[in-house]
Amino acid sequence: MTPGPTTTNRELLATCWTSAGDAAPDRGDEVSPVDLRTRIEIAAEVGWEGFGLLHADLAIARDTIGLTELRRIFDGAGIRHVELEVLPWWWTTDERRRISDQRRTLLLQAAEVLGARTIKIAAEGGDRPVDPARFHDDFDHLANQAGDAGTRVALEPMPMTNLTTIQAGVEFVTAVGNRYGGLTVDTWHVHRGGTSYAELERILPVEHLFIVELDDADEHVVGTLWEDTVNTRRLPGDGVFDVPAFIAAVHRAGYRGHWGVEIISTEHRQLPIREGLTRAREATLRALDAAEALVASAS
Repeated sequence: MTPGPTTTNRELLATCWTSAGDAAPDRGDEVSPVDLRTRIEIAAEVGWEGFGLLHADLAIARDTIGLTELRRIFDGAGIRHVELEVLPWWWTTDERRRISDQRRTLLLQAAEVLGARTIKIAAEGGDRPVDPARFHDDFDHLANQAGDAGTRVALEPMPMTNLTTIQAGVEFVTAVGNRYGGLTVDTWHVHRGGTSYAELERILPVEHLFIVELDDADEHVVGTLWEDTVNTRRLPGDGVFDVPAFIAAVHRAGYRGHWGVEIISTEHRQLPIREGLTRAREATLRALDAAEALVASAS
């Protein structure tokens, strides 16, 4: 008898930028030019099981069709996994906190209505000083709020933030020790942050591993790290990252959830939504096929 798949979960979630069309981080209001219902229904038709939603698009949906109707759209399309993003500045005491608190209210309310399992949150990426004690305590408080809303928060270490490596992220969330506070681990940030896949497998605490995202990139950074991550990401298999090896390492660490696919690039933004979602899904499934072989050969 042929053994079944070893990575067990082949469900894919299109993160917010993967289906947003010609929209990008830090560009104006970040709102997708494509109607949200259209994006959700096309993603489901192409075969995606999950959908990621940005705060900017979420606010428009809340103020137009309403969150309950948005939930009906997801359910009607057969989308099983919903993730929301992004909450920055949750630890701050300056002028940014007002924006952060308004967004926190939106994201937590929406997570409860939509049944979103996880909200992605950001670390400090602007080089402003961070009070470690406040960062710790406010993360703990935010995680408790998330748990009360039936969701979780996933902090994303990035090489251009105060959590520059996955190791730094792991040390932080395990020190806080809140069951509703964990990590987002993205291939791009792992590779650009200098973490080997062997180290990744060794250090990841699966109980705090809430979101895993797949993508690829060229060997050399194009522009700044921020410009590279928002303009030149590639589909799995189109760059130099060994995405199957990343998947296998995360699997060996104990992860059994669905896989997010986060494609943010000038090239991807110009594609019709259906074509972009189809290409991203097919490339990721090929990477999962290759990861199956790696895990099977090591067992």
